Amino acid sequence: MRLIKNKVILDYLGITFGSALTALALTVFLIPNRIAAGGVSGLATVVYYLTNFPVGIMMLIFNIPIFFLGVRVLGASFGARTIYGMIVLSLFTDLLQPLVAPLTNDLLLATIYGGALAGLGLGIVFNSRGTTGGTDMVARLINHYTSFSIGQGLLLADGFVVLLAGVFFNAEVALYAAITILISSKTIDLVQEGFDFAKAVLIISSESERVKAEVINVLDRGLTVLKGYGGYTGDDKNVLLCIISRSEVVKLKRLVYQVDPDAFMIITNVHEALGEGFKEIE
Repeated sequence: MRLIKNKVILDYLGITFGSALTALALTVFLIPNRIAAGGVSGLATVVYYLTNFPVGIMMLIFNIPIFFLGVRVLGASFGARTIYGMIVLSLFTDLLQPLVAPLTNDLLLATIYGGALAGLGLGIVFNSRGTTGGTDMVARLINHYTSFSIGQGLLLADGFVVLLAGVFFNAEVALYAAITILISSKTIDLVQEGFDFAKAVLIISSESERVKAEVINVLDRGLTVLKGYGGYTGDDKNVLLCIISRSEVVKLKRLVYQVDPDAFMIITNVHEALGEGFKEIE
């Protein structure tokens, strides 16, 4: 029970910290440069420049009806963490805006660093099992009422905001906003999937038993034996699958080719490896 309570506390701390980073991205990079990078924050940025109404409060005003519509249509799956994330992001945005100065007036720099910092913050929020509301809820509603997927719904919602920015600002700013969305999305993926890439190795060798023994005894890594056969020869083959860290790649290649110089190896990236020898499963 205590472990669950501590986990919940850590999750809310993560949502708070991630929301603060996202708000910082908005206040020092995106809002001052009129980059409306999709979502409720982008819509609030457009309204801010048209009416001078605070961005944070405007985000909350937009989010509240979306949230209640989502609960009514899709059920109460959004929960308290969504409400908390929505409020914290809005508060941080309006608190920081008068306190921090823009770091750059260069649109390209603002696009890159704003998108990366916002993506980092949102990635932390999502990893803490939270959300800041906005277009993810809109995307689920679009998915519910139409044949569009959630990904397509996100593209529609963000695309509408970028188009709006192009109408009220200019086409150049809208193009930069689209780049910001791409950078932010990629950063979110990196945070969620992990930065410490492991490597997956497939080894096809006529000396598979000797190679297997060397990997287990010398490299101290487990592996899986997959049954296959040659597409050209029709001969039965053992395919060895092994997950290793990046630092072990050179050592594994040398080990395999010392046993069998004719071995065939495929090495590819693994974004995240969970279990014994790698990250613990939460």
